[in-house]
Amino acid sequence: MSVAEIKAKARKEAFARRKPLFERANAAQAGYLSEVLAGYRGVPLSGFMPIRTEIDPRPAMNEAAAYGAVGVPVIEAEAQPLRFARWTPDAAMVAGPFGAKVPAALEFFEPEIVIVPLLSFDRNGGRLGYGGGFYDRTLEMLRSRRATLAIGFAFAGQEVGAAPLEATDQPLDLIVTEAGVIEVG
Repeated sequence: MSVAEIKAKARKEAFARRKPLFERANAAQAGYLSEVLAGYRGVPLSGFMPIRTEIDPRPAMNEAAAYGAVGVPVIEAEAQPLRFARWTPDAAMVAGPFGAKVPAALEFFEPEIVIVPLLSFDRNGGRLGYGGGFYDRTLEMLRSRRATLAIGFAFAGQEVGAAPLEATDQPLDLIVTEAGVIEVG
């Protein structure tokens, strides 16, 4: 089986595993993410607007926005890195590509912390995403310019023994779940 086939199978399994986790989620699911971000007050960061059954980082993003720039990813073209538009809790939002909301007024900036959505993760910082490579290209670009912290945010039940990886996959530096913080190592 090719890596692409292994990843496709793993994505299908991960979606199925995440759905009941999402259905049981509560408003406190971003508590540990808020605690982590409190240690980086004022550092420009990007969260994400949850789609499908993703865990919701917005409560932590709301808190962080009181101290510094917070943004969300914007897909501009296939096979290109993401760009990040400034976001505030009261920003007018419109539909973007792939169903994720983006600010109606796009003011771009580069974050130093990127909160990354995912389908599954492992304790070595491996991440299985949706397959578009957007976050991998983006993290590679940002890390070539400055230190960039990639924080995977997911439900604890999305952990796997080993995520299927390719050479182009960018590692996570830290993983935060509703159950705690996982140091990568």
